[in-house]
Amino acid sequence: MANIVAAIDIGSYSIRLGIAKTEPFEVLFEKGNIVEIGTGVKETSVIKEEKIKEAIETLKDFKHIIDSYKASSIVAVGTEALRKAKNKDEFIKRVKEEVGIEVKIISGEEEGELSFKASAFSLGLKKDIVVIDQGGGSTEFVYGKGSKIESVNSLPFGIVNLTEEFFKHDPPTDQEIKALFDFLDKSIKQILKPVDTVVGIGGTITTIAALHYHVYPYNGNIIHGKILSFEALKNWFWTLAKIPTEERKKYKEIEDKRAKAIVSGIGIFYKVLELFEKDYLVISDFGLKHALLLKAARLI
Repeated sequence: MANIVAAIDIGSYSIRLGIAKTEPFEVLFEKGNIVEIGTGVKETSVIKEEKIKEAIETLKDFKHIIDSYKASSIVAVGTEALRKAKNKDEFIKRVKEEVGIEVKIISGEEEGELSFKASAFSLGLKKDIVVIDQGGGSTEFVYGKGSKIESVNSLPFGIVNLTEEFFKHDPPTDQEIKALFDFLDKSIKQILKPVDTVVGIGGTITTIAALHYHVYPYNGNIIHGKILSFEALKNWFWTLAKIPTEERKKYKEIEDKRAKAIVSGIGIFYKVLELFEKDYLVISDFGLKHALLLKAARLI
């Protein structure tokens, strides 16, 4: 009889749940909530109390769902916000006491490796690839060939801290966009290597793919493996950068809470394709959460 396993990815921007059957492997349930625990962490090194409470409420909801599936195991990991926060131990303790889930903080390198393996496994790519896992507080650039990882670079920026740091106006000014691009240009050039294929992971790039392909409500099975051209990314960047957050919310594919930070997220991939000199990227709906499930099923 196949085991049922659950995985929770506690990211700086969103908290995601996945439940899967191990044999044969099949994802049974997925859910994600934008909680933004990384808000202000770069400046204060502290997760705000209201964000801790919101995260705990989300995790209580997830635990109820997991219990309904009678999962035999739960793996919950924390990423950049928890890596940086001074009060991470308090967060982990409260989750254990109030929800009954143990949270493990993983390094940026481990996060990148897991996301790479999930993407390589699910997409079946064989040539030299870079998997870019863009989150709320960090972005991992993982180079490899086929399923073999060659190097992992975890850069300490994502859609939460980039938006906080560079965009003081809504919509951002041309000067603010230029400052963001200059920063990304300098940061990405330091870890740039030639590749055949660029793979994009994360809520921003899957949202843009959903917008571009008119996928609503969101369906990861449709988005996974889709191609997004440089021209499409460029067009969506400037379309959304020129309108305020409230106008972005009118696009049904964009979650209300994502509307504020989505422009900086697209900016990362815009710069990536420009610097890697690629005409397109491949979208992976399989990220860290799926990697944890695949690992529990001993497939990666």
